[in-house]
Amino acid sequence: MSVLRIATRSSAQARAQSEAIADLITKSHPSVAVEFVYVDTQGDLNATTPLHQMGGQGVFVKEVQRAVLDGRADIAIHSAKDLPSQQAEGLIIGAVGKRRTPNDALVGCRLDDLAHGATVATGSVRRKAQLSRLRPDLVFTELRGNIQTRLSKVPENGAIVMAVAALEILGLTDRIAEVLPVDIAVPMVGQGSVAVEARADDQTTLDILSAIDDADSRRAIEAERAFLFELGAGCSLPVAAHLSADGVFRAFMASDAGDEMVQIEGFIGQSDDHVVIGTASAIECRERLAKAREK
Repeated sequence: MSVLRIATRSSAQARAQSEAIADLITKSHPSVAVEFVYVDTQGDLNATTPLHQMGGQGVFVKEVQRAVLDGRADIAIHSAKDLPSQQAEGLIIGAVGKRRTPNDALVGCRLDDLAHGATVATGSVRRKAQLSRLRPDLVFTELRGNIQTRLSKVPENGAIVMAVAALEILGLTDRIAEVLPVDIAVPMVGQGSVAVEARADDQTTLDILSAIDDADSRRAIEAERAFLFELGAGCSLPVAAHLSADGVFRAFMASDAGDEMVQIEGFIGQSDDHVVIGTASAIECRERLAKAREK
């Protein structure tokens, strides 16, 4: 029996995601056993600094990727939303897990039930921009930590913003006060999916992963990541993109100050080049945001 070593963060959410992927692997390949290699990332070790000040995407993945690149593990499992748009050299996404609910949710109070000037906690500049568009009266405060820590920090008569998928994987959806529709809160690129990376030259492992790759989820993630890639690794603006199961592609971009926002919507058919459309959507958002700033 061969052994596949899985690198993952040690948080409860990361463990649950990795165990779900491991279960798929062993069911599709009964001759393969799995071992877990737990890694602490920059984002785990520093649970106080706002993520956008730490570099945003990448702070939860680089050390996990390094475990694969230096041979301590064979695959790395990440929340797809944490992956930088630039593929790490030497690695390839060998599988994308079936997407869970991609929406954001409020824990605490529903949006319409929040009093004027109520406090909403979130560490995401995207979520702040989108919610301030709906409720400019809200006061925002930073939110960091693991799932249980964040759930313990719901402001009095306020709310925190969470990814529904994170609560689903841990069986905590009973904490949700309101699921926000994707047309008013476009999710982060990759939100709700798990990405599995392997070394690009490890064909044996890539063959194993091909059996658990969810084609529809991969297509959506590729379109969304193409949007983010076009904006560049240095993009720190509040951005979002999401391809829904019915083919609707939504993209969002706001200025740093959040005073200018652009949201577009289009359709991606099965015969369309989803990567090209994701790229074109980023170009359109960037151009429209630039024009809005000129006014």
